[in-house]
Amino acid sequence: MTETSKVTDTMRLLQPSWSAPASVFALVTTRQGGVSNAPFDTFNLALHVNDNPIDVATNRALLQELLDGPIHLQWLAQVHGTEVVHAECGKGERAGDAVFIDTMGVAGAVLTADCLPVFFAARDGRSVAVAHAGWRGLADGILEQTLARFPVPTSEIIAWLGPAIGPCHFEVGAEVREIFLDSTVDEQLRGRISADGFRPGLITGKYLADLYAIARIRLLALGVVDVTGGGWCTHCDTSRFYSYRRDGVTGRMASVIGLRPIS
Repeated sequence: MTETSKVTDTMRLLQPSWSAPASVFALVTTRQGGVSNAPFDTFNLALHVNDNPIDVATNRALLQELLDGPIHLQWLAQVHGTEVVHAECGKGERAGDAVFIDTMGVAGAVLTADCLPVFFAARDGRSVAVAHAGWRGLADGILEQTLARFPVPTSEIIAWLGPAIGPCHFEVGAEVREIFLDSTVDEQLRGRISADGFRPGLITGKYLADLYAIARIRLLALGVVDVTGGGWCTHCDTSRFYSYRRDGVTGRMASVIGLRPIS
């Protein structure tokens, strides 16, 4: 028995608890169950962090085995922007920070190690997406751009928030708070983000930002009323999650969503 086979799928993966249709599958990998050596131990799925590329390729093959059937997985080259990629079979890595899927047998992935992965699914089960929502992308409109790709009203879309750094450890400067407030036109919404998304830190001029709260506020304002998930802290949970802010040199988890054929 290999070392990786000793790790059960439940240790490798988190699966959303949400009301997605049967055609939708979604998961988040943990740092357990792969072959990478420290400091990327063990299930690193990112090629850009200076891990051994052979180990990353092995980990990606292990992930592929965990998917439900022969699924084409669309990988992204992320830049903390707002570009949404339309996943298609046969396409290699493409630049973007969210991926939209409306084809059976296709999935998309975003990589994170503190940033917030946000999953979306249309209630009719015909389209899904996942977005990489770091604070910059969240402020610049990655959620709005992703939702704009769906052919159904936002009231017919559900969302799930995957593991990200929690407000207990995400300390930011006043300039980050101001960017969020300046980018929010609606006065009432701005007040909610100010009150619920940021609280004063221990150092004057610093704030503890709550990515989960900010995402929920923005999604609700956009008409997405069914939002679940959240509540983890990648910085705190060293056994399950990578954290760039905690470790600096580290691996990345993958947040994957796709559509399976329903017979």
